[in-house]
Amino acid sequence: MGKAIVVGGGIGGLAAAIAFTRRGWEVEVLERAPELTAVGAGISLWINAVRALDVLGVGNSVRAGAIESGAAGFRGTGGEWLSRLDIAGMRDRFGLPIVLHRADLLEILRAAVPESAIRTGVMVYSALPDGTVVHSEGESTGDVVVGADGIHSVVRRAVAGVVAPVYAGYTAWRVVVTPTEPVHEFGETLGRGERFGILGLPDERIYCFATASVPERLPVADDLAELLRRFGGWHDPIPGLLAAADPAAVLRHDIQELPPLKTFVADRIALLGDAAHAMTPTLGQGACQAIEDAVVLARVADAGRDLTEYDRIAQAAAHTHHHHPFRAAGDGAAIPRAPTRCRA
Repeated sequence: MGKAIVVGGGIGGLAAAIAFTRRGWEVEVLERAPELTAVGAGISLWINAVRALDVLGVGNSVRAGAIESGAAGFRGTGGEWLSRLDIAGMRDRFGLPIVLHRADLLEILRAAVPESAIRTGVMVYSALPDGTVVHSEGESTGDVVVGADGIHSVVRRAVAGVVAPVYAGYTAWRVVVTPTEPVHEFGETLGRGERFGILGLPDERIYCFATASVPERLPVADDLAELLRRFGGWHDPIPGLLAAADPAAVLRHDIQELPPLKTFVADRIALLGDAAHAMTPTLGQGACQAIEDAVVLARVADAGRDLTEYDRIAQAAAHTHHHHPFRAAGDGAAIPRAPTRCRA
C-alpha cells in the first residue's frame, strides 16, 4: 500500500482517486477550485469508459443516471442522411455509448471518494519526481503523484517541460436545452467547415454542440446570436433547439490539443487524461481515456511495477485514438476500435 497525491479534481482525477482508494491506498486530491463543479454540458461515455467505471465500482450508478446514445449518423444541412450507423449491430458488437450530464457524472465519482481525501481551494505550484508536490498550503509527498490537472497542467512541467497546447483549427459551442417539442432523432449535421450535434439526456433535455472552423480567439459578442446566424437555417429541430436555448447557458471554447509527449511519467509522477494527451472531442474519447488511464495507473502502481509500464500502455491507447480511431465494420460503417485495456 502507499499514498497517491492526485492533482486535479475533475473526471480523471476523481477516477484515479477511486482507483487507488479501492486498492487500499491513502489518497489526497488537490483541487484549485473552491468546490468540485462541472460545466453545464452533456458527456458521452463509450464502452471502454463504461468498462473502466465498472472496475471502479460505479458503472451501475452511472448507467442509472444515463441513457444509451441514439445518435444514428450524419446529415446534410437540409436534413438528408449522408451516413447512417447500424445501431443494432453496434449495440450487439460493442455496446452503445451512454450519455449523461457532466455534473451528474462528477457527483457520482465524488461520492465514491472519501470526503476527507478531497482538498479544495489548493493551488499547486510544482511537482517533483521524488513525489513532492508544492502547493499553497505547504507540501505533500506521495509514493505516486497523479497529474490530472488538464491541458494546462502544472504537473506536466516535471515530466515534459513546458509544452504549449496547439489550436486545433475550430471553436466549439455547447448548450443543454429543454425543447418545446420532443426530439426523436439524434446525430450530427455536417456543413462546410461547420457541424451541429444533438444528443438526448436522461431527463428529456437535449445536449447540443456545434463547431466552426475559424481563426483562434475569434471575437463573438453574443454566442447564441452567432449560433442562430450560422445554424438557424439548418434542418429541424436545430432552429427550434436554438430558439429554446438560454443565452447565459451557452458555452464556447477554442479547441486545443497537445502535441504527442515522449513520455507520460517521470520517476514517481504519472500524467493522465488531458494533462498527458489532450485530444479533440471528435470521438468523445477525452474523458473516456482519462478514466481508463486511472484504472491502468492504479493497477500498475499497486502491483509495485515501474510506472514506465503505465506509460507504455497509456501511450499506445492515446496513439490509437489520435491516429487510428476507426476500423471498418462488416457493413462498411465506421465503428470505434473495440477497447481492451480495462477488462476486469
